[in-house]
This record gives sequence, C-alpha cells and structure tokens, in this order.
Amino acid sequence: MAKLCWIARDEKRRELVKKYEKKRQELRKKQIDMRLSEQERQDARFALNSLPRDSSPSRRRNRCAVSGSPRSYSQAFGVGRIAFRTLALAAKLPGVTKSSW
Repeated sequence: MAKLCWIARDEKRRELVKKYEKKRQELRKKQIDMRLSEQERQDARFALNSLPRDSSPSRRRNRCAVSGSPRSYSQAFGVGRIAFRTLALAAKLPGVTKSSW
C-alpha cells in the first residue's frame, strides 16, 4: 500500500486542479489568441505562471482506488493490476472473466 502522505498529496493536487481549472483555461485561450495585443498575451502567460504549480493537471497521478499504488494503473477500472486480479477472481468486476477457464 502507498504511503498515506503520498495519497493525501495527490488528493490535494486534484482539488487544486479542480479549483483553478476555469482560470487556467481562460488564460491559455488568451495566450494563444492572435487578436489580442502581444502585451495582453504576455500578461496572460505571466498570470498562468503565477498560479500554483500543483494546479497543473499534468502533476496529478493516477492511483489505485483500493491500495493507492501509482504503478500499473488501469484506467478502465480505476485500480492497479494486483487489485484488478483480486477483484476479477472474486467476480467483483462486471464483464471480466479469467481467460484460461
């Protein structure tokens, strides 16, 4: 299982991403809008850089919902490979069967 502080850090990042999502989108649109003056576009770039670093969506990490592990994450089910295997063998995942049976 992952350390609880890492899981909490990732949750904090997810909250920041959600909080600043609209502001980041507006600033991104401004910085590439060619109808604006160069100074306005530059101001938008500086404003985007002044937002918290953890509010960037690329700093999030996909984690297993069961164990919190960041490795071997399956987006389709939201769990890691070990939890996926355990849940699949216990018939807790709909539509998943073991292929060798």
